[in-house]
Amino acid sequence: MIFDRKNLNNGQLIEFYKKLLWPRLVEEKMLILLRQGRIGKWFSGIGQEAIAVGSTLAMTADEYILPMHRNLGVFTTRDIPLSRLMAQWQGKASGFTKGRDRSFHFGTQEYKIIGMISHLGPQLALADGIGLADVLGKRKKATLVFTGEGATSEGDFHEALNIAAVWKLPVIFLIENNGYGLSTPISEQYNCKYLVDKAIGYGMEGRRIDGNNLLEVYHTVSEIAANMREKPRPVLLECMTFRMRGHEEASGTKYVPQQLFDIWKEKDPLQNFERYLLSEGVLKPEWIPQMKAEFVTQIETEIEKVFSEADIIPDMETEIRDMYKQHNFPTFQPSNFSTTPKRYIDAISDGLRQSMRKYPNLVIMGQDIAEYGGAFKITQGFVEEFGRGRVRNTPICESGVVGAAMGLAINGYKAVMEMQFADFVSVGFNQIINNLAKTHYRWEQAVDVVIRMPAGAGTGAGPFHSQSNEAWFTKTPGLKVVYPAFPDDAKGLLMAAIDDPNPVMYFEHKYLYRSNTGNVPEGDYYVEIGKAKVIQEGSIASIITYGLGVHWAIEYAAKHPDLSVEIIDLRSLQPWDKEAVEASAKKTGRVLILTEDTLTSGFGGEIAAHLAEHCFKYLDAPIMRCASLDTAIPMNKALEEQFLAKARLEETMEKLINY
Repeated sequence: MIFDRKNLNNGQLIEFYKKLLWPRLVEEKMLILLRQGRIGKWFSGIGQEAIAVGSTLAMTADEYILPMHRNLGVFTTRDIPLSRLMAQWQGKASGFTKGRDRSFHFGTQEYKIIGMISHLGPQLALADGIGLADVLGKRKKATLVFTGEGATSEGDFHEALNIAAVWKLPVIFLIENNGYGLSTPISEQYNCKYLVDKAIGYGMEGRRIDGNNLLEVYHTVSEIAANMREKPRPVLLECMTFRMRGHEEASGTKYVPQQLFDIWKEKDPLQNFERYLLSEGVLKPEWIPQMKAEFVTQIETEIEKVFSEADIIPDMETEIRDMYKQHNFPTFQPSNFSTTPKRYIDAISDGLRQSMRKYPNLVIMGQDIAEYGGAFKITQGFVEEFGRGRVRNTPICESGVVGAAMGLAINGYKAVMEMQFADFVSVGFNQIINNLAKTHYRWEQAVDVVIRMPAGAGTGAGPFHSQSNEAWFTKTPGLKVVYPAFPDDAKGLLMAAIDDPNPVMYFEHKYLYRSNTGNVPEGDYYVEIGKAKVIQEGSIASIITYGLGVHWAIEYAAKHPDLSVEIIDLRSLQPWDKEAVEASAKKTGRVLILTEDTLTSGFGGEIAAHLAEHCFKYLDAPIMRCASLDTAIPMNKALEEQFLAKARLEETMEKLINY
């Protein structure tokens, strides 16, 4: 192993050595604690420390790093106190996630580190969003994100690199190629000679280096980052190394041939760097045991301090509250507004445009949304007013774009992403369910992202363009879900969603785009998320509904003027207005829950269960549900009409009223 100090002086080299030694000694202590049964799990980075330490030393303190499990050296090189790390690993209240998540699954704005989740790959797209925010803010910064060789098989890897290349984002994608994805060797992970060769396919620069050579890592990342700050673009960096321990300690290493251990033991990053410093006279032999003794004493003190901390006392209210960032509804005077008749689709466009004017840090992204104006022309004319920096066409890669939206939010921006059709959200499901939804609960980071979801049937669009799939998200704590039925609510809920620092799934019904018109307030207008609206008062039965179902209910009531039917438009599904629904149920004694979604496990079942539990004694008939068939949505008009809940509304209401 050949070291080149270049312009580093002796003092810097000694400091580098200390930064490399510290995580090794911490790890050795953790392995002892594991054998003693004092900790339960450990992902070892022994043998790979030069990558984490060298690359972190090369980045400035205010640049984001997105590490993985075996990158303890990132956290220690950023000078996070060991006591805080240990508290995190032990699930103590003083840890970064307050006992809510494990190991390195956390982020910290204080140290500009964004940790991973267990699903490999999603953090790569977050780095895109962070880098994009820096470009838009004209900040000369680079972002460093880690991945293992195994995760390069994930679609998230492809999507993130492709987005970064197309948008020329200042992101270093660092692959730690340590030979194994758990027990699967690289020969079964990919079929190219080197992973760095993939760079050419994305039109980006690629480098391959010795990941065990601390100075080679440091100088390479320093050079790339310095150049990237002046000329933003992504770079793929493959660092060759080896995992000297198991995937985690319980996994063992029996699947690894002994000769590999023998070869890589000679390439140990700490021992080789130590020998180099001794040969150069930078280190004196007697200094090494002294340094180690001081570090060991410090490690013992920090760790035992955490073991003595009190265990967490669970508090249900705190846990529920912390799923969301607390947010005050904007103060405004709705009675002062002048209104203009607008179609549902124009109200959405108006709310989006008004928000873009109000928040200079708001970016909207989606397929074909720039000059083309989106599949439904909602963003037509936006590029001319706000520019291509803030109105961004995206590649067709939903997961990557959701991740980029989250990265924007992490780095001080607001983001609205348009799913071209709500059905396509399944391709970005992991980012939404496991990243957007859980992040504030885990480490108190607001995720200021709205995902627009053009949903619903009635247009003969078939199984992949017609779903009302809100129930996929209403059961996910951390997300808010809204579903307006009228133009004024469409604008008000969209502006409220954009103002809200939590992730919001905004469902907009395609059938209503051009078929529904109403008076819409001008200027800033907000409808509080979580508040239902009484569409009409009634006394004999209540129809609880939302979205297109509201219009079916109104149509039914108009056909039966002799029946005093109360109609409640939920407007928001997470949170939903339990008080308004309970009040209506108690008032009429009969409840029909009308949803466009399929019957089984749809959101209507949640409302029914709540009313059965809380309003049973007030009911004069069983709670009934009217929903769409438990099939995929057919394209043929007659089949679609049969599928939709509206086809069974008359008979279900008759059954309810005559019970």
